[in-house]
Amino acid sequence: MKQAIDTMRDAFVQLSMNQAVVPLRLGIDIPEHNGGALFMPVYLPKNKQVGLKVVSVFKNNPEKGLPMIHAMVMVMDAVNGCPLAVMDGEYLTALRTGAASGLATDLLSRKDAEVVTIIGAGVQGKTQLEAVCAVRSIKKAYILDIDLQRATEFAKEMSERLSIPVDFIEKSEMLRQSYVICTATSSHDPVFSDNDLKPGVHINGIGSYRPDMQEIPVETIVRAKVVVDSKESCLSEAGDIIIPLQEGLIDENHIYAEIGEIAAGSKIGRESRKEITVFKSVGNAVQDLAAASRVIETARVQNLGTEISL
Repeated sequence: MKQAIDTMRDAFVQLSMNQAVVPLRLGIDIPEHNGGALFMPVYLPKNKQVGLKVVSVFKNNPEKGLPMIHAMVMVMDAVNGCPLAVMDGEYLTALRTGAASGLATDLLSRKDAEVVTIIGAGVQGKTQLEAVCAVRSIKKAYILDIDLQRATEFAKEMSERLSIPVDFIEKSEMLRQSYVICTATSSHDPVFSDNDLKPGVHINGIGSYRPDMQEIPVETIVRAKVVVDSKESCLSEAGDIIIPLQEGLIDENHIYAEIGEIAAGSKIGRESRKEITVFKSVGNAVQDLAAASRVIETARVQNLGTEISL
C-alpha cells in the first residue's frame, strides 16, 4: 500500500501539471440489469505507456454472490503501440482508490488522527482502511454499512489484518469520534449527517461517481475545504459537487485544489486543527495506468505473470 500511495502521488502530480492525456471517461448505462460500464483511456508520456480500463458496475451482483465491480486493464507501449499487458482490474481499482485516499489523508488530515470510520464494507472500504492506516497511527476503526452481516465480517477481517480494533456501528452518530471518514458506497443520498462531524475531520469521498449519486451532505461541502482528484472530472461527474453547484450553494471556485497541486507543493494542504477537509474522487485513469505500470515493472523483476502470443 505504501508503494501504491507513492505511485499515486507521482500520478496526480503528472495530472495536475498537465503532463498526462486523460479524455473524460465514457459511460454506458444498462438499466434493465441495474448496471453499467465505464471506459477509461489515458496516456502518460513520462511512462511511455497508453492504458485503457474497462469497468462494469452491477448493483445486483452481491445478491448473486458476485462482486459489484468487475474490471480489466490493458497497457500498450506508447513508442511502438505494442500490447504490454492485460491484467485484472478489480483489485487494482480498489488498491489505487485506497492509495489515493491514503495520499489525501496524508496531505489533509490532522497528524494526530487516531480514529477512522469507513462507510461501506465492500472491497473498496477495505483498501480505504488499509491506506489510512499506512499514513496515520490509527488506534481504532469503525465500519458502518446497511448490511449488518457484511459489516461484522469486515470488522473481523480487518481487525486481524491490521492488528487494530475494528467495530461495526449502526448509526452515524459514532462519526463524532473520528478524525478521518471514508465513504465507499453507491448511495444516491448522503450517508451521514453534517451534524455528526467532529471539528478538524477529514473526509475521503470515493463512492459516488455520477451526477445523481451523493454520499456527502451539501452542508458539509459548503463549509469544507474541498480538494478533488480532477477538477474537470468532478465538475462533470461528481454528484457531491454538482448537486450543491446546481442549488447555488457553491460555485466552481469552491474547489480549493486538485490533490496533485498539494502533492507538488504548489498549494497548501491543511491550515488549521479545526478545519474540515474533503477529498472528492471520481477516479481517474492516470491512477490505473500508473498502478499497472508499477505492477508490470515489479512482475518483470520477480518473473511473474504469463507471456502470451496474440
